[in-house]
Amino acid sequence: MKSAPVPAGIIAEFNPFHRGHAALIQAARESGATHVAVVMSGDFVQRGAPALLSKWSRTEMALRCGADAVFELPLPWAMAGAERFALGGVFLLAQLGCRRICFGSECGDVKALQETASLLLSPAFSAQLKQELSRGTGFASAREAAVHSLAGPQAAALLQTPNNTLAIEYLKAAQLLGMELEPFTITRFGADHHDSTPRAGFASATALREWIQKGEGWEPFVPSEAAEIIKREIALGACPADPARMERALLFRLRSMTLAEFASLPDISEGLENRLFAASRKACTLDEWFSLVKTKRYSMARLRRILFSALLGLTASDAQGLPPYLRLLGLRDSGVLFPRQAKETGKIPVLSHSSDLLHLDKRGRIMVELEGKGSDLHALFLPRPVPCGLNLSHGMVRVRS
Repeated sequence: MKSAPVPAGIIAEFNPFHRGHAALIQAARESGATHVAVVMSGDFVQRGAPALLSKWSRTEMALRCGADAVFELPLPWAMAGAERFALGGVFLLAQLGCRRICFGSECGDVKALQETASLLLSPAFSAQLKQELSRGTGFASAREAAVHSLAGPQAAALLQTPNNTLAIEYLKAAQLLGMELEPFTITRFGADHHDSTPRAGFASATALREWIQKGEGWEPFVPSEAAEIIKREIALGACPADPARMERALLFRLRSMTLAEFASLPDISEGLENRLFAASRKACTLDEWFSLVKTKRYSMARLRRILFSALLGLTASDAQGLPPYLRLLGLRDSGVLFPRQAKETGKIPVLSHSSDLLHLDKRGRIMVELEGKGSDLHALFLPRPVPCGLNLSHGMVRVRS
């Protein structure tokens, strides 16, 4: 008798796809997963920047390196803090019928991560966090201090590293949404998240982006299938995307915004719009703008997300709620399980062809228009820009199993 499939999901950016990502997909299969779906950021990523390569080329990398299907995490969740990034991704994995969520972590301890996720949802934590924030501490430091007070230094230490933090947010999102997703983690090995030098044969995505920008030293640290795609895209002038190419356009957008428009952006609180507005009237470079608005309360990633939200016309209201659809970017023959399952049991539409847009509600159509704007703007960060409309005209990526 044929056993039932065990579909697993991964939330990722693949910016760019590297050997650590390939190891995670392989580990997911070794854990018993029969099919692996990826929910991936599109043209802009969580750190507040255009993705190094298009979502289509990154989809192809993932499929050629072991994923069965890739779906897009819509822009308001892809370019958000860890909490909203995780919430959107976990919701979409559940719509796909995934029974397991796979992720890397520095600690490799699912139990410890689960306990911390539960703590962050408790009334005791909310009260302690409010107390810490009242002292003028930035959110990340206040959260760590609150966990330290309630659960001790080991639990607080989990929040000091990026993969643990994201893992906790995945588990927290699953609890919030009531989604039964079995967690599976592998311990992150090799280079740390922001390491500029390789370790044990692995390089961080941060280092790889820098090396690809320079055109040197990156190839040994990505799977050969992904390396061929990166080289192809470089030759076509479709890689690497560089924010510096649009610096004056970004400054123009900032200078043209009203105080009310700044106030409507995502991640704005505590009167930050006043600081942004004043800095935008003074700054002549983006570095100067960041130096004028940066304080210990606001991380650079948060400020970069605000910057690109301004360019894209993204508002706080766009990021409310949950993603309104599943956009299929590509699949292998074996990946048909996921769109089929989503259509049978999911609660949101599945977009695999342009004609599917006809079935979207108003919010869904607005989101697709926003993605189109993001795609058109991403093209201007490339060495060789391409015309508008690629978001809808580009067919999904197919890779034969």
